[in-house]
Amino acid sequence: MTPEQKESADRTTRAVTKTFEDITPEQEYYIGRTVAATVLMGYPPLDADALNGYVNRVGQSLAQFSTRPETFGGYRFLMLDSDDINAFAAPGGLILVTRGLLRCCETEDELAAVLANEIGHVENADGLRAIKTGRLGSALTVLAVEAGKNLGGQQLAEVTQAFDESINDISTTLMNSRYSRRLEFQADASAVKILRKAGYPPGALVAMLENMQKNWDASRLDFAATHPPPSDRMAQLRRRGVAATKQTSPARQQRFAAATRGL
Repeated sequence: MTPEQKESADRTTRAVTKTFEDITPEQEYYIGRTVAATVLMGYPPLDADALNGYVNRVGQSLAQFSTRPETFGGYRFLMLDSDDINAFAAPGGLILVTRGLLRCCETEDELAAVLANEIGHVENADGLRAIKTGRLGSALTVLAVEAGKNLGGQQLAEVTQAFDESINDISTTLMNSRYSRRLEFQADASAVKILRKAGYPPGALVAMLENMQKNWDASRLDFAATHPPPSDRMAQLRRRGVAATKQTSPARQQRFAAATRGL
C-alpha cells in the first residue's frame, strides 16, 4: 500500500469509527433507504396495491401537519406482509407497518394514530439517535471520495464491510432494541398534535393502544421488543387528558372497510 493509500484508508477508518456529528437531509435519506432495505429482508412488502395506496394517502395527509412536513426524499408508507405487530420509521421518512399492526386498528382514525406516531419518530429524529450511538461514522461521504480516489480492491472491500456492519448495527437497533419510554412518549405527544391538526381525534391513539394491549405478549420479538408496553403509553396519554374514542365519520369508516377488506 502506498503512503497515499494508507492515509486514505486511515481517513476512512477514522470516519467509520466516529459517529456522525451532523447528518444532512440527503445523508439521512440514503441511510434510511439502506436501513429500510435491511428491514425488508426480514419483513417482505405486502402485495396489495390498493391498500398501500390508501395507507399512503392517509399518511401523506398527516405528514403535512408534522413539524417536519418535508424530507429529502419525501414520506413514504409501505405495508409489510407479516402477522407480527410492528412498525418501523426509517430515517428520512420511510415508514413500514405490518399487517399484524394494521389488524389492531378498527377505524381509519386508529390507523392514522399508528402513522402519526411513526411520523413523530421521524420528526424527532429517533432513528438518527440510534445511528449516532452506533458505529456508523461519516463513511457515506468519505467512501465516495476516498474509495474512488485511492483505495484498491482489497482496501475498498474492507471499508465496504465496515460500512455494512455499521448498517447492520443500526438496523438491529431499530428492529430489536426497545425505544426508551421517553422517546416513545415524545412520539405519542407528537402524534396527538398531528392528529388534532389533521382533524382526527387524538383519542384514537388510546383506542388503538387498548386493542394492542389485548394482544400484548412481552416475550414476543416484535412490537413488544421495540416499544414500551401499551399500558404505560395509555397512562401517559390519559395524564395529558387524552381519552379513548371509537367514534369516527361514516366516510372514513367506509374507506377503511373497503381498503382493509380481506386483510
